[in-house]
Amino acid sequence: MTDAVLHRQRVRAIIGGSIGNLVEWYDWYAYSAFALYFAGAFFPRSDVTAQLLQTAAVFAVGFFMRPVGSWLIGCYADRHGRRAALTLSVTLMCAGSLLIAVTPGYATIGVMAPVLLVVARLLQGISVGGEYGASATYLSERAGRTRRGFYSSFQYVTLILGQLLALSVLLVLQKVMSEAALMAWGWRIPFVLGAFAAVSAIWMRRNLDETTSFTVAKAAGVVAEAPSGLRGLFAHGRAVATVFGLTAGGALAFYVFTTYAQKFLVNTTGFSKATASQINAATLVVFMCVQPVIGAWSDRIGRRPILMTFGAVGALGTVPLLIALETARSPFVAFALLTGALLVVSCYTAINAVVKAELFPTEVRALGVALPYSIAVSLFGGTAEYVALWLKGVGHERWFYWYAAAVMGASFVVYALMPDTRDTSRIVEE
Repeated sequence: MTDAVLHRQRVRAIIGGSIGNLVEWYDWYAYSAFALYFAGAFFPRSDVTAQLLQTAAVFAVGFFMRPVGSWLIGCYADRHGRRAALTLSVTLMCAGSLLIAVTPGYATIGVMAPVLLVVARLLQGISVGGEYGASATYLSERAGRTRRGFYSSFQYVTLILGQLLALSVLLVLQKVMSEAALMAWGWRIPFVLGAFAAVSAIWMRRNLDETTSFTVAKAAGVVAEAPSGLRGLFAHGRAVATVFGLTAGGALAFYVFTTYAQKFLVNTTGFSKATASQINAATLVVFMCVQPVIGAWSDRIGRRPILMTFGAVGALGTVPLLIALETARSPFVAFALLTGALLVVSCYTAINAVVKAELFPTEVRALGVALPYSIAVSLFGGTAEYVALWLKGVGHERWFYWYAAAVMGASFVVYALMPDTRDTSRIVEE
């Protein structure tokens, strides 16, 4: 097979895997993007901060199912293939989105409304928990050694694009519908769109090629003979601990400056919902575009220096940046501050998937990437909004800034001590 043919096959695989990832993350982020509008539909009437706390709590519940999903779907991917796992994860996401779309409000069915919302987020949590490990493994295994950082960065390109599409749908609906209509029924539209898009992704993923790494390992009997599940994973205890530690600060930073930023701009800075959505969308465009640049950079200078840059700047800069954002009265100032933060966060997001995949052998790679990552994201990313809103509610909002900076500082220590996985990768070449 010529290099040109191999390159074309690799690009098709990366595109196919990434587009399915985009649909999954659109469905996941639609919840956060529209929470300001459907909070009153699922919970009893009270003040806005209390309703946001309740929706943030359900958001966190979804995160706490992510380790379960990462374990179930990660084991499935390591035994039955990356393609089969990717198809399963997007099917679960489709079911969760459809359930949110059709569930009646609290005024109609009472307490069953938030119960069904929780069930939907549980399904989506299982889906996303498995999606991350399966897609990170698939993209990393299909990319060649010399451009692995570049190609695997498209996982976060499509992750961010999914979030951006959710925000874009919100912006369009804000333009064409009144706020009353959006709060009454318009918020259901993005979940219907997400469910239909997920059906298309199911078909697309069924036609992906399996990776060479998994095919070779299965043919050699490594997959069948290796210890399964947690027993096999914890034979690589140092790699598991490294994934947890390097994820904690990055996950918290990501959710602070993306999903929580929209609510921060409304609830703390004082912008309107529409203006906050526009600022958030604009910052995400820049954030998305810089991912491949950082990924390609890591192929040249290594992964570790880039991760250390994120950890050091995040630890030192988070508190002053959020204090400045509190008093930003111009949308352009708010955009500049958040864009600066996300450029730093890119030093984590662009390469975190490939770093984790490079730490594990083929037979436990999907589970090794997914499970410690999901636990760290659940503990630090999934609770970010709730902790921030709770501290605001008790009058100590700035304590959250220091908490975020401390977690990023702890991850910096992990980055400083870990090997550079570009040079020690355990991925078999395609």
